[in-house]
Amino acid sequence: MTSMVTNDIRGDISLVLNFYKAFGFESLPLDSADTDKEAALMALRHEIGDCRRCKLSKGRTNLVFGEGNPNARIMFVGEAPGREEDKEGRPFVGEAGQLLTRLINKMGEDLGFERKDVYIANIAKCRPPGNRDPEADEIETCLPFLKKQIAIISPEIIVSLGKISAHTMLGRSGPFNSFFITKERGKFGEYRDGEISIPVMPTFHPAYLLRTPSDKVKTWSDAQAVLKLLKHPAMRGMI
Repeated sequence: MTSMVTNDIRGDISLVLNFYKAFGFESLPLDSADTDKEAALMALRHEIGDCRRCKLSKGRTNLVFGEGNPNARIMFVGEAPGREEDKEGRPFVGEAGQLLTRLINKMGEDLGFERKDVYIANIAKCRPPGNRDPEADEIETCLPFLKKQIAIISPEIIVSLGKISAHTMLGRSGPFNSFFITKERGKFGEYRDGEISIPVMPTFHPAYLLRTPSDKVKTWSDAQAVLKLLKHPAMRGMI
């Protein structure tokens, strides 16, 4: 994945490495296989900084960058942090996050992974007021950072959680109110950014499932399709 890291990110990696060196570290405390990606993610977080690029920054408590395994095979992408996420600075830690964790752990029973082994992020990295959907200008401002995360992690599959995430990850250009997750979920689409192409499985947001638990069975069906593709990567050409 090193070839996908831009020159700008390489420069930021050097900055982060020098920062650690100044504090007496001879190297980053990481496994060698993870070092490049982990350092690139650290450099990206440094680049974002105390972000004031859009109006969401005015009401946030913490910026929620994302977390997980830099070598994750699956990346889950939500819409924006909620109240608990804003408090803790971590994605999906509230009640909806607990449901997502159970889903991930259930998915991983067969392939031997759990939440810490995937990567979780959001389209917007700051909480919208009143937990409203992020607006188009806020998404436009924040999306380049998510795209860099995706380029660094290079997951095999992206699972988009909810309408806003699916609309964005699939590169749709129409208004959000013309996109219906009930019609789009369960069918693989494609995330494209330059030469990067990654299958996307749109599914319901966990917060929706808390309100409509009868649709959990549909989300599990979507998850099984993801697992099938992970087990049989040759199927990717058939999507």
